[in-house]
Amino acid sequence: MASIPDKFLDLFGDKKAFANIATLMPDGSPQVTPVWFDFKNGRVRVNTARGRVKARNMKVGSKVALSIMDPDNPYRYVQVRGSVVSETEQGADAHIDSLAKKYLGQDKYPFRTPGEVRVIYEIDPLSVQSNG
Repeated sequence: MASIPDKFLDLFGDKKAFANIATLMPDGSPQVTPVWFDFKNGRVRVNTARGRVKARNMKVGSKVALSIMDPDNPYRYVQVRGSVVSETEQGADAHIDSLAKKYLGQDKYPFRTPGEVRVIYEIDPLSVQSNG
């Protein structure tokens, strides 16, 4: 597992940096989506709803890449390449609410749809590159 350089940890904390996550479609073509994320125990955590394209592409063992740009300086960024190591619905509703607090300042995720099932994906950083 690769480490995030200390001088870039602010992008993984309270700063409202978005990640663009790249996953692979079944035909091998890339798919990229901007996502909210957090960082816990050395892993990047992404939350989405079952049925979305990225959810269909991210299974345990799937390779992904994230590009995280500093919202205050677009020339400062981190790229993380890694592997999905866990996928769980347990705690996913509370997790998306915590991300809504970070990114929107709201206690509850306001975009929930009826019947939506949330899932957390944890990604082990295997390779980290940074600039800035």
